[in-house]
Amino acid sequence: MSRATGKDTQSPAPHIADSHDMIRVHGARENNLKDVSIELPKRRLTVFTGVSGSGKSSLVFDTIAAESQRLINETYPAFVQGFMANLARPEVDVLDGLTTVISVDQQRMGADPRSTVGTATDANAMLRILFSRLGKPHIGPPGAYSFNTASVKASGAITVQRGDKTKAEKATFERTGGMCTRCEGRGKVSDIDLTQLYDDSKSIAEGAFTIPGWKSDSQWTVGLYAQSGFLDPNKPIRRFTKKEMHDFLYGEPTKVKVNGINLTYEGLIPKIQKSFLSKDKEAMQPHIRAFVERAVTFTVCPECDGTRLSEGARNSKIKKISIADACAMEIRDLAEWVRGLTEPSVAPLLTALQQTLDSFVEIGLGYLALDRSSGSLSGGEAQRVKMIRHLGSSLTDVTYVFDEPTIGLHPHDIQRMNNLLIRLRDKGNTVLVVEHKPEAIAIADHVVDLGPGAGTAGGTVCFEGTLDALRASGTVTGRHLDDRAALKDTVRKSTGALEIRGASANNLQDVDVDIPLGVLTVVTGVAGSGKSSLIHGSIPAAEGVVSVDQSPIRGSRRSNPATYTGLLDPIRKAFAKANGVKPALFSANSEGACPTCNGAGVIYTDLAIMQSVATPCEDCEGKRFQASVLEYHLGGRDISEVLGMSVTDAEEFFGSGDARTPAAHAILSRLADVGLGYLTLGQPLTTLSGGERQRLKLATHMADKGGVYILDEPTTGL
Repeated sequence: MSRATGKDTQSPAPHIADSHDMIRVHGARENNLKDVSIELPKRRLTVFTGVSGSGKSSLVFDTIAAESQRLINETYPAFVQGFMANLARPEVDVLDGLTTVISVDQQRMGADPRSTVGTATDANAMLRILFSRLGKPHIGPPGAYSFNTASVKASGAITVQRGDKTKAEKATFERTGGMCTRCEGRGKVSDIDLTQLYDDSKSIAEGAFTIPGWKSDSQWTVGLYAQSGFLDPNKPIRRFTKKEMHDFLYGEPTKVKVNGINLTYEGLIPKIQKSFLSKDKEAMQPHIRAFVERAVTFTVCPECDGTRLSEGARNSKIKKISIADACAMEIRDLAEWVRGLTEPSVAPLLTALQQTLDSFVEIGLGYLALDRSSGSLSGGEAQRVKMIRHLGSSLTDVTYVFDEPTIGLHPHDIQRMNNLLIRLRDKGNTVLVVEHKPEAIAIADHVVDLGPGAGTAGGTVCFEGTLDALRASGTVTGRHLDDRAALKDTVRKSTGALEIRGASANNLQDVDVDIPLGVLTVVTGVAGSGKSSLIHGSIPAAEGVVSVDQSPIRGSRRSNPATYTGLLDPIRKAFAKANGVKPALFSANSEGACPTCNGAGVIYTDLAIMQSVATPCEDCEGKRFQASVLEYHLGGRDISEVLGMSVTDAEEFFGSGDARTPAAHAILSRLADVGLGYLTLGQPLTTLSGGERQRLKLATHMADKGGVYILDEPTTGL
C-alpha cells in the first residue's frame, strides 16, 4: 500500500477480456472435415499445411471465415439483409473467439475486357477525378475520362405541375462519357473469319457450312437457311447478290415457316454470336472451343489505338500527359509523375493516389500498368492486387485469411510476401494462411497440418505446433519439407523447334526464341517477367495447340466430375444399351430426374433473410433419379450407385466384366493418374478444393489431341 495515497499499488488482476486470446473450433464437419476440434492463437501467424484436398480450405475458409461473415451480416437490419446473399451456418458445433475476417483468396480477377488493374484498385477512379480538375482542355466531370461511361444525349417533353395547372415543357439531358464508340471501351474489336464458317465455292444444299454440329438434315440450322425463302440454296455462296449476302450474314430476325414449323430466321453472324460467342468458352466441348478460337479474331481498336477512351479524353492533358498515357505507364513511373504534382487544390487526392501507387511498388507490382486487363494477371499477381487495399489499413485485431498467397511467385518474390504477412501480424492482427511452400511455412508462429490424405482419407488434424516439431513429426508434410528436386542426368532430344519472332505482348520487348518440340520445356522467371505473355501471347491457338491456363473451372451444385469430364456420356450410353432405353433417362438434369426435387436430391426452403434450409428429397431419398430409372442396372449397379463410386472403384468397375466401357475407363484412368482416385463421380464441384479443380481440369484437357501442350503453372494449389 502506498503511504502517499493509501491505495493498493499491486498489479491489477487480469481482466476477463484478456482471456479471449484463442479462436476455438469444436466439431467442424464441413465438406470432408471429420469432427475437427482445434484452438488457434490470436495475433499470431498460423499456417495450415497438408496435401491438396486434405481439408485446409474447408476449415479456414468454409468454416472460420464463413461463420465470421455470417455473423457480421446478422448485425445489419432485416431490410438490408434482404439485399444480401443468405449464408448458411457451417457444419460446426462451437465457434468461439471470432473476429472480423478479411479473406484474400486465389480466385482470378474478373476477365471482363473493361476490368483493368486500375478499375480493380480504385486507382483509375482517383485519376479520373484528378484529370477532371486539372486536365486541359477541360472536357467535363470524372465520367468524361471513364472508358466504362458512354456519352448520352436526349431530349423530349416532360410534364410539370405547378399548383392546379399542368404544363408540358421541353427538357434535354446530356452526359459526356469517355468510352470509345468504336470498341465500346474494350480496346479491341472482334471479327469473325468467314472462311471458318462456310466454303463459299459450295451452295447451302451442297453442304457449304463448316460449323460444328450444323448437319445438313437439321431444320433448325442448315434447313432454316435453305428453306427461308431469302436465299437460293442451290447457288454457290460466292455468287450471292449483294442483297442475298446481306440477308445471309446480317439479316434481321424474321418469322418464317419451315416444314410447317414456325422458326426465326436471322443472319449468320448474329446467330453465331448468340450460339457460340456469348457462352463461357471454358465450358464448351473441346471441338467447339477449337472452332471458336479459329473463327474469332481480336484486333486493336483503330479508333482509340487500344486505349478504350474517346478522343476528348485522350486530348485532355496534365503536363503533356493524358489519362491514357498515365494508365499506360509502369506504375512505378506513374508514382514518380504523381509525386511531381503539387497543386494545393487537390492535395488530399494526390496523397491518396500516391499511397495506392506506392503500395503497388511495395508489394512488387510496380512493373504493371493500370490499363493492364485484370483477366491477364497471373494468380499470384491477382492475389497481391487484392492485398493493396489492406496494406495501409489502420484496423487492428482483424483476422486476415490468405489462400496460398505465394502462388505464382518466384522464390525471389516470396520473401517480399512473407514480409507483408509479418507486417499484418505485427499490427495486432490474426493471420491464417493456407500454404504449401516451405519458404512460407518457415515464418509461421503456429503450424496446423491436416490430412493424412485427401478427400475421405483426410479431414483430421495430424499435427499442431512449431515448424521444427513438424519436421520431426513424421507426417507427409514433415517428411517433404526438406525435399530437394534432382536434375536428370540425360534429357530427351528435341524433334524440331517452334520459332517465335518479335514477341511484344504486354511487357515483352521484341523477343526472339526457339522452343524445342517433342520435349518438356519449362519457362521460368520472376512473377511478371513475361512468361505467360510469351507463351499465350505468341503461340497461336491453332489446330494442334492445347492450352490449359489457371482460370478456375466453373460449376454449380449440379456439376460433378462425371459431367465436367464428359464421363457421364459413355456411362449413360452403356446403361441405355444394356437396358434398351434412352440415354436421357440416366441424367439427373434431364428425363431421369426426380420430379419432386428436379434432380437436385434436396428440397430448398427459402426463409427470406434467414439461411435457406436444404432437406433430402423424401421421394428419391437424395438419389436424384426417378424410382423407375433406378430399376435399370449395369453390371449389377444402378446409376445412383455408380455416381456414388470413387474414381478408383469406378475404374475397376468399367474396366472389365459386364460393365466394361472403354471410353469411360479411359477418362477414369486419367483422373486416377492425376491423383483424384478418391473423388466420387457425383461429388458436386462446389465441394472441391482449388488443387482438386486444377487437377480435374488437367485430366480433362490432356485428352485433347494436340502436338503442343501449354500448361500455365499446372502445380497451382498442389
